[in-house]
Amino acid sequence: MFFSQAGARPRMWEASPSEHKKWVEVFKACDEENKGCLSRENFKVAVVMLFGYKPSKIEADAVMSSVDPNTSGILLKEFLDIVRKKKEAQLYRNEIRHIFTAFDRHYRGYLTLEDFKKAFKQVAPKLSERIILEVFRLHVGSRFCRKSYFRVTRRKYGK
Repeated sequence: MFFSQAGARPRMWEASPSEHKKWVEVFKACDEENKGCLSRENFKVAVVMLFGYKPSKIEADAVMSSVDPNTSGILLKEFLDIVRKKKEAQLYRNEIRHIFTAFDRHYRGYLTLEDFKKAFKQVAPKLSERIILEVFRLHVGSRFCRKSYFRVTRRKYGK
């Protein structure tokens, strides 16, 4: 459940054969003109079909700028790579959310220093309290909790 290194990204994830087949089917369904590539709009439809949201203009621009200018859209191989990366990122975010939820034992939506210490005592009992406090302070305003709560916590714990 937990990463071996703080902040480590998950190792490369491979799609199951059935998931890979689904991605190919979505590509083919969105390639309405059977050109072997997806236009910007067709790519957006494919993302909606696979991930349940419409990509923003910024996301679509980023994807389209990475496409070979000699083609008229996103080729199947490129599409599969994009989808795999999106799936990896989704799984990583889900794992982070799962870990946070496990640490947020009182379901408050943020972690106190005490929550943080208890969690680390369970997963890394030999880690010094000083290191735990440094990690807590390093992540002020990040995914560990709301910024406003950290302001109060920083005053209370002296940073």
